[in-house]
Amino acid sequence: MTKRKLEQAIVSCLNNGQKAFVPYIMAGDGGLDKLKDRILFLQKAGATAIELGIPFSDPVADGPTIQQAGERALQNGATLKNIMRELEDFFHEVTIPLILMTYYNPILSYGLSNFAKDCHHLGIGGLIVPDVPYEESESLRTALSETDVALVPLVSLTSPKERIKKIVDAGEGFIYAVSINGITGARTEMNNNLGEYLSSIKEISDLPVMVGFGISTPDQVEKMTEIADGVIVGSAIVEAFNEGDSEQIKNLINASKSKIIS
Repeated sequence: MTKRKLEQAIVSCLNNGQKAFVPYIMAGDGGLDKLKDRILFLQKAGATAIELGIPFSDPVADGPTIQQAGERALQNGATLKNIMRELEDFFHEVTIPLILMTYYNPILSYGLSNFAKDCHHLGIGGLIVPDVPYEESESLRTALSETDVALVPLVSLTSPKERIKKIVDAGEGFIYAVSINGITGARTEMNNNLGEYLSSIKEISDLPVMVGFGISTPDQVEKMTEIADGVIVGSAIVEAFNEGDSEQIKNLINASKSKIIS
């Protein structure tokens, strides 16, 4: 498999003179019955792809907003299997890639082979597993090898250059550049060295470089799209859905498309 479905969606956006926007939502937050409407709303609003969080009882990368969303989802009975069953009912209506963000335990409980097979069937474009480092990813890569599911790598600000090269060389879909040292959540200020950091990644990878963590306002989206191929916004999207503020979500998405690339 070429694993280019997710990458092509981002490149197509760039070729159209815009930057990519990937919103994160927590599956099951507000009830699994809202999942279809939220995905189709984001699709219609212009999202390039959607990162779909799987609730987990012991997250390591999530800030308070996403942790609380995960707790609400778990209380609503959202599990990886239930979420996959829900997607079965409408995945044919989804025309943009879905990226599952989950921890490794739910996948192991599901079964690597069954999980890979079901992801392929549902047309899942990518997978992010933050608690599986590159050095321990072989089993997961093997399970996904006959699918079009890209295993998206995370690169942190503190990663040594030698390790970053290994990670991005094995990357698929896009490179997820973490913009802060810490957990997810809104920030009032962004790291001033991000431009140099992102440039160093782009020098060693042909994949699109997306930046995420801490981006929560349209102004921050605009600034990040000046130095990256696109942005990933999580906590602000989760909070807006929880408050029923669809206009804020549209404003965030539109901010990534406000500047045409010459």
